[in-house]
Amino acid sequence: MAEKKIGKQTVSFEMSPYIIGAAAVGGKKEGEGPLYRFFDQILDDDMFGEKTWEKAESKMLKEAMLAALQKSGKEKKEIDLVLSGDLLNQLMSSSFMARDLHLPFLGLYGACSTMTESLLLGSMLTDGGFAHNIIVGASSHFCTAERQFRMPVEHGNQRPPSAQWTATAAGAMIISEKMADLTQIGTLDGRKATQPTSLVNIRVDCGTIGKVIDAGVKDANQMGSAMAPAAVDTILNHLEDTGRSLDYYDLVLTGDLGYIGKDIAADLLKDAGLDAEAVSQRYDDCGTMLYDREAQDVHGGGSGCGCSASVFCGNIIQRMRSGELSKVLLISTGAMLSTISPFQGESIPGIAHAVSLTTC
Repeated sequence: MAEKKIGKQTVSFEMSPYIIGAAAVGGKKEGEGPLYRFFDQILDDDMFGEKTWEKAESKMLKEAMLAALQKSGKEKKEIDLVLSGDLLNQLMSSSFMARDLHLPFLGLYGACSTMTESLLLGSMLTDGGFAHNIIVGASSHFCTAERQFRMPVEHGNQRPPSAQWTATAAGAMIISEKMADLTQIGTLDGRKATQPTSLVNIRVDCGTIGKVIDAGVKDANQMGSAMAPAAVDTILNHLEDTGRSLDYYDLVLTGDLGYIGKDIAADLLKDAGLDAEAVSQRYDDCGTMLYDREAQDVHGGGSGCGCSASVFCGNIIQRMRSGELSKVLLISTGAMLSTISPFQGESIPGIAHAVSLTTC
């Protein structure tokens, strides 16, 4: 009997897994954006001292996980499992990170939805009694994504206005069966992240597993348009399953729809009958938050696993810890295309997973 199942797609967490540590690492461009002070580390050079972009991304993810671990007050030997993913073939960044950490590892691929997928599954494993402490995370890098999915940056090909900028960023959280000892949560010496003076615990309340939704979009430069219907479907099913309204949350945040996708999602939510004022006041998107639209040329806004991962693990967690936000619904959105599928005439399926966080 699935006692923890709510409605069609949502699971509740009886033991309420806790987020006891979180960290975000960003590239040079991300460090020049409006959320710069919420990063634990900002790279001076997106090569990060490595010989390839791919090695740099893996190192960035590893640094985010080690920073989250340090801030949680836990030791590496207390971690039971690592859940992580990225955009690269064979989860290259995550797999090589896991090789270096030498901890039990489950690699995940949900495209840009991977951060909430890892958080959702980590919470289920913790709540189910299968682990005491789990590291979850995700990463992306502009240059690795361009090389794999589009054209290497050396080609200098022109990007259309609707194209989004894959974030060079990573985020990680420590999920635990026990509350954080708030007296032990620390900052990292020499890092840029701010630390709230008054702290509260954060627990994972419930999560909604998304369905693959295909709106028929075939243009890989219209990722926000392709993913927006999946985000809306997950939000509506979450609200129906839980019996909540949008007003229940202080913030409902999608992962990387960007400027175009955010507008589409907002219109679809209103068309579905949600209060227009609540949508305008409570809904936002990481892809519109990460960069300064006027000062930074990111075309359609931010995208990539690292977009939602870094905003969640930096800005949102710190705002919740300080008491600015109490209830937040996080929805990471992913476009499930491959390097081959567009050339075979396939459309771009989208998916979105949601996780509800609350302070306590």
